[in-house]
Amino acid sequence: MRRSPSWWLATGLAVAACGKGEKNPGIAADSNMMRDSGTEAGSTSSASASSGPQAIVTVIYRQPKDTARFEKYYSETHVPLVQASQKEVGFTKAELTRFVSTLDGKKPTFYRQAELYFNSMDDLKKGVATAAFKKIGADLPKFATGGLLGMTAVETGDKGDAACPALVTVIYNQPKDSAKFEQYYNATHVPLVGSNQSDIGFTRADLTRFEGNLDGSKPSKYRQAELCFDSMDALKKGLASGGFKKVGGDLPKFATGGLTGLIGEQQ
Repeated sequence: MRRSPSWWLATGLAVAACGKGEKNPGIAADSNMMRDSGTEAGSTSSASASSGPQAIVTVIYRQPKDTARFEKYYSETHVPLVQASQKEVGFTKAELTRFVSTLDGKKPTFYRQAELYFNSMDDLKKGVATAAFKKIGADLPKFATGGLLGMTAVETGDKGDAACPALVTVIYNQPKDSAKFEQYYNATHVPLVGSNQSDIGFTRADLTRFEGNLDGSKPSKYRQAELCFDSMDALKKGLASGGFKKVGGDLPKFATGGLTGLIGEQQ
């Protein structure tokens, strides 16, 4: 995406959106694949169909200084603001995720994620240029005290509509060789995840590739994969499966830049 409107820089969040990628501490088991994520609290959707790959504005929040204050402002002010802006901005649905831990049970590297879906990259570019989107951006410093990553992405997997109350999210850092990553990812890793779906028990998979930061610079992260489960209990059962361990064991073969593996819930 080309350099977007100056509001992003004006809010001082461009700096926060360009943080270095964290290597994930001790991912013993992990997963990735193609899923169209499920909607969450405060999310909205429209019935319009996409004629091509969906485009996504992704905001990944770092841990805030005060989670209680974050949650209060987020739920009472920011999410309603986003909902009220849907028609002008033009997104088809919004998905909100709160991360509860890393895959190995530690405090999550990131706090929350918000995704705005558009029918195309052209629609996304039009949306981020609107006054309503600028207003949303100007609201971020009022509660995102820990900083954030703001990126645009395209969906590279199959679409799905299964609910997503619990999910595994894998955020890939920039690999050493993106061509080798893509070749292995598409030819070997994604089929491996698909062949183990029944054993792992996920209901939907979503794959996205980040295209750029919201300020037009190189994306802070490379890819994201999400697996949806019917419940947190189902997710935990899936993590303990032989299929999930196979998927996790495959990651070092292509994720040369490291990754962050998280467990989240859509409330």
